[in-house]
Amino acid sequence: MSGMSDLSGVAVFVQVAELRSFVAAARVLGVSPSAVGKSVSRLEERLSVRLFHRSTRSIRLTQEGATFLDRCRRILSELKTAEAELSGARRTPRGRMRISLPLASGLLLPMLADFMRQYSDIELDLDFTNKYVDLIEEGFDLAIRVGDLDDSRLMARKCGSFRLILAASPDYLAKKGTPKIVSDLSAHDCLHFRYVRSGKIAKWPVPEDAETSLARLPARLISNENLMLIEAARAGLGIACIPDFTVDRHLRSGELARVLEKEVHREIVWWAVWPASPHVPPKLSVFLDFLTAKFAALRENHAFADVSGTP
Repeated sequence: MSGMSDLSGVAVFVQVAELRSFVAAARVLGVSPSAVGKSVSRLEERLSVRLFHRSTRSIRLTQEGATFLDRCRRILSELKTAEAELSGARRTPRGRMRISLPLASGLLLPMLADFMRQYSDIELDLDFTNKYVDLIEEGFDLAIRVGDLDDSRLMARKCGSFRLILAASPDYLAKKGTPKIVSDLSAHDCLHFRYVRSGKIAKWPVPEDAETSLARLPARLISNENLMLIEAARAGLGIACIPDFTVDRHLRSGELARVLEKEVHREIVWWAVWPASPHVPPKLSVFLDFLTAKFAALRENHAFADVSGTP
């Protein structure tokens, strides 16, 4: 066969063979008897074989037509089954979903486990990396990203947000003193984060005044991994600028203390991004709804109220 019109011709042939009438087949198909006759004739011409014995009063299958009918019935049956399966897949969340996530995704881990418990027919393939992956080129269904977005080929949904905070160990602050104003930072050891994609050092979310240039803040450590910054801060090596959720337990236990709490004002958005498409698969749709609801519940329950300043 050479195209969809050929498949349509097969369906017409099967209808005529089963009803043994061009007129009855035309009535079922909603076309004229002449259109049915022309369709069968084109099929016979293409196959170079006669499918029906025709008379003025009746038609009956030739031997070749009967053999062809058996095969056509199986083909159409398989096609209907495939359509039903695909239609069901569009309605039912199932299948494999490949997701790229940042390494600092501690907040997401319990959510992902809950999602897997709730949607047992969805298989998650999780890739934790600080690399800025190309979803389309590398075959990802979804990525979780933070901050600004710049890829117009992607759809995006805001799932939640977090705050950047400054934190240091009590031992460090006892030794070096606790900064009271932003300009005090120039006398401290600062632990900086470097963006993987651009190579730039992340600016600290504090007001920049004439006495203190954020670009000149002392750098005791520069890392593209937040966990290294956290460990360095816990070890008393300096002040780190880190996401609130990554140090929640350390703040609660007293291992770390917030610095310049009233001066730090920056909220970072968690984005879910995926390749643009007119149809969002159910597995992706339920994942997006699930994450958004989980983040909303965290904020509603004031999960970070005591560590992030979220009202």
